[in-house]
Amino acid sequence: MSLKDRITEDMKSAMRAKESERLGTIRLLQAAIKQKEVDERITLDDTAVIGVIDKMVKQRKDSITAFEQGGRADLAAKEAAELMVLQAYLPQRLSTDEIAAEVKAIVVEVGAKGPGDMGKVMGAVKARLAGKADMSQVSAAVKAALAG
Repeated sequence: MSLKDRITEDMKSAMRAKESERLGTIRLLQAAIKQKEVDERITLDDTAVIGVIDKMVKQRKDSITAFEQGGRADLAAKEAAELMVLQAYLPQRLSTDEIAAEVKAIVVEVGAKGPGDMGKVMGAVKARLAGKADMSQVSAAVKAALAG
């Protein structure tokens, strides 16, 4: 079953169970997927769907931080609930050590010499680790690998 099919099935089960918060989040996710498909005139595969989910997860994390700084615990809690629903669709994330090992291997593969090669390395890293790792951690690992 593809990830899009799983999301649709989860939406149906959330409707049957009358889980309105979960249903709302899944509908937002489906709308984002459909929007990307319409904008780019393509049908998204699982990797592209994971990219959409990753973007939504990052937005939720940023919103939680902003709401907590603004003293809006109620809105932060709502975003955190959405974050939990979205993260269920992401594959298992790599640990910091696994990210560092992958980055080192990619640096050797592309023959990067220093910080000037960051763009070349990030392109290869994004292709290989999309959906498997938090890109802010990946970026930090690339900077560390190129600096040392």
